Order: sequence, then structure tokens, then C-alpha cells
Amino acid sequence: MYEFQYHKIESVDDAARLFNASEEARYLAGGMTLLPTMKQRLASPDVLIDLGGIASLSGIEKHDNTIVIGAMTTHAEVAASALVQRSIPALSELASVIGDPQVRNKGTLGGSIANSDPAADYPAAVLGLNAQIQTNKRVLSADEFFIDMFETALEEDELVINVSFPVPAAAAYKKFPNPASGYAIVGVFIANTTEGIRVAITGAGGCVFRSIDMEKALSNEFTSESIKDIKTDADALNEDIHASAEYRAHLIGVMAQRAVESL
Repeated sequence: MYEFQYHKIESVDDAARLFNASEEARYLAGGMTLLPTMKQRLASPDVLIDLGGIASLSGIEKHDNTIVIGAMTTHAEVAASALVQRSIPALSELASVIGDPQVRNKGTLGGSIANSDPAADYPAAVLGLNAQIQTNKRVLSADEFFIDMFETALEEDELVINVSFPVPAAAAYKKFPNPASGYAIVGVFIANTTEGIRVAITGAGGCVFRSIDMEKALSNEFTSESIKDIKTDADALNEDIHASAEYRAHLIGVMAQRAVESL
């Protein structure tokens, strides 16, 4: 490590003020990505602003037909929430298979989506359920939030406050995990929302994305047979030591069919 200032603050306003007063400040949520990159000298903030002391950023509530989850709510809290389990069981199940127990007890919803890791699980639920992201400046839709690998629509000093998940008629998430990290080599979240069928895919591309072809097919006939012949172009997919682009393209179809069959 190296020398930096550490602040644990109690309000969003204080966090933004400290951030804007520094040239290289970073917000700290669960720290699952930031702290390892700091240890490896891939990130070198001069000010670290710990959001863990802001009570208003944690918690799970239901408003009308929407589940609102605070940005600093951990994966373990979402997985164990009776409210989430009753309203959106697929979201609870997704949270329960993120990483390992250590990650689930420290990692946060806001930190996960703000990082936009291409293999993260939460982005699939956010996009699949057409959630709304409340920040300290505005409200962003899921379709406009994720831009690319480790890139979102958030401005530099912008903080995620909470995420509002509309309760779907039905939803399911299936993923093929990396056996070591638990990251999604491919994960598919399918939801029957008030706006129709949505299919969100994580782990395969630069960031989470929707399969419009699958959405159209499932809207006409909600069976696994209706999507079995739909192919995803491998040219646009990730390729690494864990899986080729062609294998990821194949897994998208497999995980999507499993998600449909589970419903």
C-alpha cells in the first residue's frame, strides 16, 4: 500500500464534498474491487471516502409494487431478506450465488453496479427487471446505466443512493459460474415485467446486455423450444482463459433455456 487519507463519513453531502475537494479521491463501498486494485498499484487514490457510515444508504423496503434496496446493502442481506424472497425470489437467489461468503458479507449492490464488471451478477437483475437507479443527482434507467466494461453513466462524483426493482410476474436467473471466483462466465436473467419479457445477459460481453431476439421469441411463445435455435454472435463476446467467445455464445442459449424451464 501507499499513503492516502481515509475518511469514514456520515452523509452523502459530506462524501461529495470530500470527493470534489481532491484530485484523486475514490468512494469505498464494499471494497471488493477497489482494495485489491490498490494493493496491486493499479489504483492510487489520495483520498479514500468510506461510505459505510451513511445509514441512509442501507436497507430494503417495499413501496407499492417496487422493492427499493439501498446502495450499501450487502449481497448477504439481499439474499436473506424475507421481503425480497417473497417479492422477487430470483433476485434473492442471484444474490446468494455471488462470489463466496466473504464477498457476500462485504460486497454491496451499489458498488457492484457502479463497477460494471462484465462478469458481475447484479447488473443482470438490474437490466432484466428494468430497475431504476437513484443517485445523488438524478434517476437513471437500467437501459442507460451500463455503457461498457467498467463504465457506467455515472459522473465522477456521482453516488448511487438506491435501486428500485419493479416486482415482475415471474423471473429467473441461471448462470455458469467460474468454479474458483463464482463470477459468471455467462449468466442469464429472464423476467416477465409489466413492459413485457426482458432477457439480460452478463459475463459474456463488455458489460451486461439484452437479447432482443430472445425477448421477441419468448413474447410469442414462452417455452425453451422457442429460443433453442437463437444464436448470439460470438464476434462481440469476451474471450479469456476461462472460455472462448464461441463457448460463451453457446452458454447463453443453454442458460437462457434453463431459466425459462425453471419458470
